[in-house]
Parts: sequence; C-alpha cells; structure tokens
Amino acid sequence: MDILLFLQVSSMNNLNDPPRWNIQPDARERGVGAGDGNQWNYALLVPMLGLAAFRWIWTRESQREIQKVKDEYEKDVCTIKSQMEAQYQETLTERRRAAATLELELEKERQRVKSYKQALISQSQQLMEERKRLQQQRDALEEEKQRLVKSGAAGAVLRDAIEKENDWYQRATATLKELERLLVERQNAYCSLIQPRDQRLEMEKNMLLNVVKDPIGAELNLESDLKDIFKRDKHCADLLNMDKRKNGSLMWVYLKYWQLQVTVQKHKKAEDAILQGRI
Repeated sequence: MDILLFLQVSSMNNLNDPPRWNIQPDARERGVGAGDGNQWNYALLVPMLGLAAFRWIWTRESQREIQKVKDEYEKDVCTIKSQMEAQYQETLTERRRAAATLELELEKERQRVKSYKQALISQSQQLMEERKRLQQQRDALEEEKQRLVKSGAAGAVLRDAIEKENDWYQRATATLKELERLLVERQNAYCSLIQPRDQRLEMEKNMLLNVVKDPIGAELNLESDLKDIFKRDKHCADLLNMDKRKNGSLMWVYLKYWQLQVTVQKHKKAEDAILQGRI
C-alpha cells in the first residue's frame, strides 16, 4: 500500500511539473497549430507498470502461502488418517482375538456339557440294568417265599424270619424317606438363583456324615451313591416351577434303586437267618 501511495503522489507531481524523462514529441515535427496534449500520453505508464508488478508479486506470494497451507493441511490429514487406520486395525484385531477366545471357551463348555450328558446317560443305563437285576432277584425271592409258604412248616419258618426282619426294614425305609427329603431340599438349593452355594455345600456335607454314621447307610453303600448324585445330577425344572420334587433326575433313579435294595436285603437277611439256624 505504501508503494501504491508513493506512485500516486509521484504521478500527481508529474502532472504539475513533468520531469524530463517523460517522452516528449519532437518539436520539429510540431507545426503551427499542433496540439501538445500527446506529450502526457506516457506519463501514467510507469505507475501502472509498477502497480501491475506489485499485484503480480503479491498474487504470487499469496498463492505460495495458500499452497503451503494446503500442503500442511494435506500432510496433517494424511497423518491423522494413518493414525486412525492404525487404531482401527488394532481395535479390530483385539475384537477378533476376544471373539476367538470366547468361541474357544464356548466350544469347551459345549464339549463339557456333552460329556456330562453322555456320563449321565451311561450311569442311568447302568442303574436301570441294576434295578432290573434287583427286580428279578426280588421276583425270584417272592416265588421262593410263596413256594415255602405253601410247603407248610417251612413256610411258617420263613414268615417268622421275615417278620423278625421287619424292624430292620422299617428303619431302612424311614432312613430312605428322610434321605429323599434331604435330597429334594439339596436339589432345590442347587436350582435356586438366590440361595447361597455355601449353604448347599453344607447340606451335602451333613448328608454324607449322616449316611456314614448310619449302619443302614453303610450296608446300602449310600456314601458313594450320594457323591455321584452331587457330582452329576444338574437337572432343574423351569424357572416358574413351584414344586421342589420336579427338580433332579439321577437322584430319583437312585432312590428307587435303594428301595429295591432294602427289599432284597430284607429277604436275604431272613434267608441267612434260616440257613444259619437262628430261626
């Protein structure tokens, strides 16, 4: 702006007192009546050229600054873009790693549940076979009992022996009834969403102690059977279920098995009493 003001002031001074460097028309070529206005035609040429040069220089510098800003902006954009892409790839890798880990854990749980199901099915089949065998023994004993009853004196001896074992049978049945009640409560605690786990473990511990102390529990080998129930019976009814007896699966098979064992033991004790001459 200072240069432009200087050029304008210079131009005004030239109009009042044109310097000698202004191009003058040849005086010899001017005849009579020739006008002298053409001598000022080039007076403004120099300021205009200076102004044009200034505008050219200013425009070029401005374009250079603009291009510099653009280059810095593009560089910053590229840097931010690279950082965001790297962060995105890192996040994506972590998510994929976490998803793979969860999938592996899920597959392990599936295999574990599958093995539990297979073990439960195998155990149930074994118990059913044992129950069938005990039922056959019971039927055979019942047939033998009926045969002896029909034989007169021998029948009277057998009835007397069986009557003497009724006390043991009643105590064993009462033990199984109490054990059934405790198992129902234990399974309800296992299926409960609010009952503490420690409370269920305490119940299991007390049940094992009771069957170890009870002679009937030792005769029926209830300790190992209870441990098997605690380990494998994970069946629970639906969440809206209000009947505790609908929980559990393996425990009910064991209860029927134990009752058959008690019946068989009753007749076996009576038979042993007869054979050993105690009756």
